[in-house]
Amino acid sequence: MPKLLLATTNQGKAREYRHLLKGLPFELVTLLEEGIDMVVDEKNTSLEENAQLKATSYTSLSHLITLADDSGLEVDALSGEPGIRSARFAGDSASDKDKVQHLLGRLREVPWEKRTARFRCVIAIATPEGRMELCHGECHGLIAFEAKGDNGFGYDPIFYLTEFDRTMAELPLEIKNQTSHRGRAAQKAHQILEQLAEKVKT
Repeated sequence: MPKLLLATTNQGKAREYRHLLKGLPFELVTLLEEGIDMVVDEKNTSLEENAQLKATSYTSLSHLITLADDSGLEVDALSGEPGIRSARFAGDSASDKDKVQHLLGRLREVPWEKRTARFRCVIAIATPEGRMELCHGECHGLIAFEAKGDNGFGYDPIFYLTEFDRTMAELPLEIKNQTSHRGRAAQKAHQILEQLAEKVKT
């Protein structure tokens, strides 16, 4: 069975992708499992550019079909911040809890109706032969006043979904993966990877 490289060191994200891409005829492997410790410097100005940079860099290094993503939380009251800086919003070494608390601090005086936000995800799939595919996904919600839930990572505990009356971190994984930005992008990626798997067979 051919390998598909998940270009992430985030174990929570890798766990989600193993669920989202279940059923594909690929062995899903991570950077750690392949012994890859190179870090791609994400200095681009868009999610699309960063995802493509990671996918092409790691497929060149590993000679494997590679899936990489970049995602961001865009808060309307902060003029779209943290956006592409979501992972580093509270500093390069900040924990998930630090990032959540930093964002809540920035929104301390913002009323509920103005706490609208969206998660965006761009998945890039690169092949050693030079093919590149991009898949986009979005999810809309509000920023809660406090963190709730243990089923997610990053900003999931404060991303409130009105249709479920819960934060993303309070949802079961199956429900989250049907509605999240990453889940929606991965649905499109699943179809592309199915096609690539057929070509690998032949």
